[in-house]
Amino acid sequence: MAGGPAALPSRRALAAGKEMDPDLRYPALCDLRARARRRLPHFVWEYLDSATGSESVKGLNRAALDAIRLTPRVLAGPLSPGLGTTLLGQAYSAPYGIAPVGMSGLIWPGAEASLARLAASRRIPYCLSTVATREPEEIGPICGDMGWFQLYPPADPEIRADILRRARAAGFRVLVLTVDVPGPSRRERQRRADLAIPPKKTPRMIWQTATRPRWALGTLRHGMPRLRLMDGYLRIDKDAPSTAHAGYLLRVNPDWGYVGALRDLWDGPLVLKGILRPEDATRAQAEGVDAVWVSNHTGRQFDGCPSVAEVLPTIRTAVPALPLIADGGVEGGLDMLRLIARGADFVMLGRAWHVALAALGETGAAHLDHILRDDLVANMHQLGLAAPSEMRDRKD
Repeated sequence: MAGGPAALPSRRALAAGKEMDPDLRYPALCDLRARARRRLPHFVWEYLDSATGSESVKGLNRAALDAIRLTPRVLAGPLSPGLGTTLLGQAYSAPYGIAPVGMSGLIWPGAEASLARLAASRRIPYCLSTVATREPEEIGPICGDMGWFQLYPPADPEIRADILRRARAAGFRVLVLTVDVPGPSRRERQRRADLAIPPKKTPRMIWQTATRPRWALGTLRHGMPRLRLMDGYLRIDKDAPSTAHAGYLLRVNPDWGYVGALRDLWDGPLVLKGILRPEDATRAQAEGVDAVWVSNHTGRQFDGCPSVAEVLPTIRTAVPALPLIADGGVEGGLDMLRLIARGADFVMLGRAWHVALAALGETGAAHLDHILRDDLVANMHQLGLAAPSEMRDRKD
């Protein structure tokens, strides 16, 4: 038995291996979430994690997903699941992408560029927000043909036209109009955390920042997060109040005429984000919209709405041929298949990518992509699916 015990790895070696392999230490999004919370200042975590009101919609989204039961299929024979998906005339390597998140660079320094690089390398869409901390000209070339641009509607038609011109020139291919923010929400947790947008330096925030050195050093390197795109327009608005910030220019509740104007201005695919009613999806299709994004803003705007999983089937019935994108509480591949079973063609995640960045930096986002793909394939084997889209035809 000489040499037997020496052949076994020591506890220290096992611990080192686990430390080096993120799949062992962080096998699921919940593991990344726990680490992210430890690495972010409290006010940043509250911005990332909060909703509005009692935050019941966050729990409702999760409960509705868990309530969807899918029946495994046995003896299906050899199976090689493929994740490739085509949406809006573009081929993607998987049926999911990166949703827009406002003030993304506040959550993790350099977030927009990091996620754009991931999108380009993994061939999944990345949607840049109007209220990102970086401008389209910087991020568009990074994500290449994977770029989508999300628009919060400016009231000024000249500003609107200029933003669309800049986004198109920067290479963004798909325009996403968010329609479920007719006014600001309260987001009580953010208020309790003393967070304003843009952030203001207070003794409380300075202390929280000092206790999170990685976030602090990254912010020092990238600069204080601000709404760079809209800041430029605010400076030339002579009617803006002296105390106004860039969000002042976006305080408009658009109507269907606004959608028509965008359709005339934008020569690529147009998506409406924030649809929960089948009649709105029907009207969107009639107005020439190329896809609707079924979303309740993860409860960040209104705490009394239904879950996405609950309304998807009725919307699919109303517009059987229109591409449907969905989001809302998705944590893995199984959740994606659940939404596809309810009628979605494509699934987007927003918070999850930022949790991964906060947990492990840019490698965290790549690790989350690995988790999502692995989970999709594992569950497709259980369900006997060669492609995610096959879930739409199942009657489970």
